[in-house]
Amino acid sequence: MSLPLSDAALTTLALALAGTLGLLFGKLQVRKVGLGIGGVLFSGILIGDLAARAGIGFDEHVLHFIREFGLILFVYTIGIQVGPSFFSSFAKSGLKFNLAAMGIVFTGVAVTLAIFAITDLPLPVLVGIMSGAVTNTPGLGAAQQALSDVGLSADEIGLTGMGYAMAYPFGILGILITMFTVRFVLGIRIEAEEAAYRAESETGEASLPAINVEVTNANFDGVPLGSVPDLFDAGVIASRMKKRGELVVPTREQVVHLGDSLHIVGPAEKLAAMVMILGRKTDQALTTKGSRLTWQRLVVTKQKVLGRSLRELALVERNGVTISRINRAGVELPAQAGATLAFGDIVTVVGTPQEIETVRERLGDEKARLDEVNFPALFFGISLGVLLGSIPLAIPGLPAPLKLGLAGGPLMAAIILGRMGHLGPFTFAMPPTANHALREFGIVLFLAVVGIVAGDRFLDTILNGDGLSWMGYGVAITAIPLLVVGFVARVFAKFNYLSLCGVLAGSMTDPPALAFAVSMSNSGAASVGYVSVYPLVMFLRIMMAQVLVLLLSGVAM
Repeated sequence: MSLPLSDAALTTLALALAGTLGLLFGKLQVRKVGLGIGGVLFSGILIGDLAARAGIGFDEHVLHFIREFGLILFVYTIGIQVGPSFFSSFAKSGLKFNLAAMGIVFTGVAVTLAIFAITDLPLPVLVGIMSGAVTNTPGLGAAQQALSDVGLSADEIGLTGMGYAMAYPFGILGILITMFTVRFVLGIRIEAEEAAYRAESETGEASLPAINVEVTNANFDGVPLGSVPDLFDAGVIASRMKKRGELVVPTREQVVHLGDSLHIVGPAEKLAAMVMILGRKTDQALTTKGSRLTWQRLVVTKQKVLGRSLRELALVERNGVTISRINRAGVELPAQAGATLAFGDIVTVVGTPQEIETVRERLGDEKARLDEVNFPALFFGISLGVLLGSIPLAIPGLPAPLKLGLAGGPLMAAIILGRMGHLGPFTFAMPPTANHALREFGIVLFLAVVGIVAGDRFLDTILNGDGLSWMGYGVAITAIPLLVVGFVARVFAKFNYLSLCGVLAGSMTDPPALAFAVSMSNSGAASVGYVSVYPLVMFLRIMMAQVLVLLLSGVAM
């Protein structure tokens, strides 16, 4: 059957219909759980099945290009989003969370290898099931490209989409079942977990605390503030100072006397040390209200200050203001002299209104720029990622060189560029709304193609083939790692249950599971756990899919 449309137009029509129906289907929820973006995969399968029955074919070259481009766009925007927090996610509790998430990833790989060893499951199906069981679409894309690199045909590669679709539904349900199972077996009470998390958070460093200190140590009477150990350069900053009843901006040259009070900001343990050095904690108010000083939050948008340290900018010396806090992507950083500014940073500035206006001009504070996408930077980053993904990496034990590919290369490039923030004329930070839109657009294109390609064989595989056994393998890859690590993390590592739920959802990179975990409590524990592990898990899922293909391709062929 032929329609009065060109091949490109017909393929575009099919993709658009798959996206439309899939996004609507994905919004359907039962108790706040739905397929989400995965609905596009199943609508693509439906369209692929109907097209095959009607004898309608699609341009394979167009489908291939759109699939790869959608994948690149998706993983690149993920990398830009997680780049600023990728390395800091390993600090303190984040390290514990990431170790648990790594346990889930590697246990899942071990289960996959065991299935390969005891069954005759084709390799494309196996890696598709693994990606669907952990609801990780970039891993599916990485596996498909790796299969193409080792010489498999388009028909064989298409089997990965069917394996993915078979395992995907329980991939979502399995996380929720694990959360319920751990809670029921161990008799966990949500109210107690909320109270424990609040108590833990009050002593943590989610945001930088501040205290007022009165100088009573005679050793510092008549000494410049710059001579006080660890002040200004070790993560502690004095933002306000009261001398003889007058509030002033503290500078390194400012001489301190007994009875003076300082408002200092920094990590809790360093504040405690500073109290011991200077004197005693005081409840004396050092508010700017009623004084000649005020404070404002300014957004860093000027190109010329990006990447420069506070020491280089010399805001105290040249403008008479103090930067007390730097908020970067929701995380407060110490405003020490060596701290550098990145696009989109929100800095708290203390000074007179006139001085703050001068600093506003230096920093930019052009909030409208936060809604702009630097498209030259976007295309530069993607091109760099494609080149990075094409570099062969010889790893002992693998039959062929490992390539980051079109999934891993753009992801790695985006993480690095997102961490850098800017390079020459390029600003890599991307407004959240634009990032979300580009990411959704990319993944819709990718899943629509995967579904359409798999659609002509999907129902037949379930009804007359091995579809049900594939689902069973997916259940094992989903459930075993989650249950094992979930119980170990709770019983032996003493994870807060709400944080554990966030880690479980993050280890599967599954937003619907996070939404369910968040709905159990008013605390932010689940979100913190999810965000802490998401960057590393996404990277590992993509790399493990490729490693498995290269490792097992020689055995399977």
